[in-house]
Amino acid sequence: MDVVRFAFRLCGRVGAGLALAAASLAAVAQAAVAEVPDAALREQLRATLQQAAAAHPGVPPGARTVVELGRLDARLRLAPCERIEPQWPASAWGAVRVGLRCTAGPTRWHVHLPATVQVLAPGWVAAADLAAGTELEAAHLRRAEVDLAAGGVVEQPLLLGRTLARPLAAGAPVRAADLRARQWFAAGDVVQVVAVGRGYRISGQGQAMAAGIEGQRVRVRTDSGRIVTGVPVAPSRVEVTL
Repeated sequence: MDVVRFAFRLCGRVGAGLALAAASLAAVAQAAVAEVPDAALREQLRATLQQAAAAHPGVPPGARTVVELGRLDARLRLAPCERIEPQWPASAWGAVRVGLRCTAGPTRWHVHLPATVQVLAPGWVAAADLAAGTELEAAHLRRAEVDLAAGGVVEQPLLLGRTLARPLAAGAPVRAADLRARQWFAAGDVVQVVAVGRGYRISGQGQAMAAGIEGQRVRVRTDSGRIVTGVPVAPSRVEVTL
């Protein structure tokens, strides 16, 4: 097989605006899609995805990233290619697909390589099997390494006293989606309304027009009679983003 040089630019945005550095490598052109990308290119892809995940602003200190590259459909066949350009996914975590585009060869082609990006960090898991409706106590939890890419992990102080919305098996991480939404206030209650904009923050009072359920938008009638929509963020408190 002829040895050719793959030159590609690693650019664009990954996750929260990560700029990927330029890179180049030498590789062997392959005829079968099962062999594309080759080992050198796969290693370059893995390293770049790992770098992007580690640089994400949501990664806590001490976390480690693990990248597993999948395989393309072995039943497909592609023409040899002299230059393959990766197209990076918008997300840096979880299940992603990296585009591989042939830009120099007898036949242009474009395929997607599946990959899984894990971000492993200390978190909290169920110490034993827990039933739905369990009100969490310290004895229900233990520290363990969890995958942040699989969903938001809640810190222990915010878990205690919360109620499980679904059962958890022993060792399963406790995530925000596993918790029953809290009701911060009832319809008709007087609430504090905080309006947040660029460079300012204004607060006042209003009357809730519906129950304030965590994560659900609610309408509030202010003292002036204006109707605003915001998100319940604490007991008797609604935040409006302007």
